[in-house]
Amino acid sequence: MLGLNKKDTSLFILVLLLVVFAPFLLNPFPENSELAQFNAGYPDLMQRFLIFGIFAIGFNILFGLTGYLSFGHAAFLGVGSYAGVWMMKLLTMNVVPAIIISVIFAGLFSVVVGYISLRRSGIYFSILTLAFAQMSFSLAYSVLTPITNGETGLQLALDDPRVLGVSQVDGSIPPANFFGLPMRESFELTMGGWLFTFNVGYYLCAVVMMIAFYIAIRIFRSPFGMMLRAVKSNQQRMNFTGLNSKPYTLAAFVISGMYAGLAGGLMVAMDPLAGAERMQWTASGEVVLMTILGGAGTLIGPVLGAGFIKYFENIFSKINDNILYGWFSGLPEGIADFLVFVIHPFIGKGWHLTLGIMFMLIVIFLPGGIMEGFERIGRLFKRKPSSKESSGGNPSAAPAE
Repeated sequence: MLGLNKKDTSLFILVLLLVVFAPFLLNPFPENSELAQFNAGYPDLMQRFLIFGIFAIGFNILFGLTGYLSFGHAAFLGVGSYAGVWMMKLLTMNVVPAIIISVIFAGLFSVVVGYISLRRSGIYFSILTLAFAQMSFSLAYSVLTPITNGETGLQLALDDPRVLGVSQVDGSIPPANFFGLPMRESFELTMGGWLFTFNVGYYLCAVVMMIAFYIAIRIFRSPFGMMLRAVKSNQQRMNFTGLNSKPYTLAAFVISGMYAGLAGGLMVAMDPLAGAERMQWTASGEVVLMTILGGAGTLIGPVLGAGFIKYFENIFSKINDNILYGWFSGLPEGIADFLVFVIHPFIGKGWHLTLGIMFMLIVIFLPGGIMEGFERIGRLFKRKPSSKESSGGNPSAAPAE
C-alpha cells in the first residue's frame, strides 16, 4: 500500500488508528473519577503530542540515520514559528500559508547552518549547532526585536493588514482557520461518565503528522536512507570508496530542519504566538531526549518518546499534595503523611526528577529505548520451534549440505 512493504504498511495503519482514536484511548477514566486527572484526551495536549512527534521524527532522520547529534534544532522550530505568525499578520488567518512558509524559512535557515556546521563532525558539529541556536535565541531577544518583538513575543494585533483576509471580526482578531474551519472548534461526545473531545486543530495536526510519518518511512527505506546509514556506520570508509558524503548529510540536515519548521508552523496554527524561548537550548535538548527515549533510528520510537515526555510535563506535573492526600484518605493519618512525604519530591515541580530517573533506567536497561522494550516483549511471545519440528519430524535427520 502506498509503495510500502507489508511490515511498514502494518506500522502505518497502526499509527493511523492510534491517531484517529486518540480521543478515546487517552481518556480511559470517567470524568468524575479520581483518576480522571490522568486523562490526556483534551485538544491542547493531543495537539502537542502530534506536533512534538513531528519534531522528533525530523530530528531522528538526522540523528537516527546519520549519527550526527544536533544540539540546536530548536532554532528551526523558532524560525518556523516566527515565519508563521508573520504570514498570519500580513496575509491571512488561513493556517495553510503559515505552515508552508514556516517550512520554507526553516529549510533555508537550515541550509546555512548545515553548510557551516557539517564541515566538522562529532562533538564539534554538536557544539556548532548549539552555538547557532543560542545566537538565534540571543538575536531574537535583542537585535531582531523589530521582527521578533523581543521578550514579549510576536503576537497578532488588530491593526495587522492581512491582505487576503480581514483584520477584525466584531472588534477582535479573527481566529486561525483551515479554509473557514476554526482551529479551536470542537465537538464533545458524552458516553456514560466519559467525555470525549474531537477538535478541528487536532485532526489537522493528525493529517500533517501522518504525511510526515509516511515521508519518513519512504526516506528510511530509500537508497538515500541507505546512504545515510552508511555515513553513520563508517563515514571515512564511505569517502574512501569515492562517494562524497557531504551532500547526503546536508540533505538530511535540511530535511530535518524542515520537519522542525513544520512543527513550529503547526504550533502557530494552534496558537498564533511565537517567542524566543522556543529556540533555547533546553528545547533542543528536549527533542534529543524524546528521540533517545523512544528509540533512535526507529520509525515510531521518537513519536512515543515525544508523547511520553509531554505526558509527564502536562499531566504528572499537576499532581500535588492535596491530590495525594485524597488518594490516601482511607489510610491512618500517620501513614498518609509518611507516604506524601516520600512521594512529594517526585511530583509537581519535581516531575523532572521522576522523568530523569526513568530516562536513566531506560538508557541503562533498554539502550534502544522504549521500542527495544516492545521488541523484547514481542520475542517472549514468539513460539520457539522444538528440535523435532526444526528437523522436519526426524530428530536424527542431518541438515542438507
